[in-house]
Amino acid sequence: MEKAITETNRRRKIQQEYNEKNGITPQTIKKSVRDTIKATIVEDIQSEYDIKEDDDIKDVIEKLTTEMLGYAESLEFEKAAELRDKIKELESIM
Repeated sequence: MEKAITETNRRRKIQQEYNEKNGITPQTIKKSVRDTIKATIVEDIQSEYDIKEDDDIKDVIEKLTTEMLGYAESLEFEKAAELRDKIKELESIM
């Protein structure tokens, strides 16, 4: 634990020196409400795949799973992760 704290402090010192040298004032990140984003994503997925019923959702999940596995096999992990997230969103609305 002490090693981790020491490393964190070392990195913090380097960052503070860099900020002072370059006139950077750190600011808090302000993000919007995640639930709103989540609902929007689900609506986008539903409209993108023309989903109206639970049976449609199952078909889309199967299609997305196949696509996701294809991306993973071709080592396109970012695309595979995006599809994984879409699949999880669809499963949550079933």
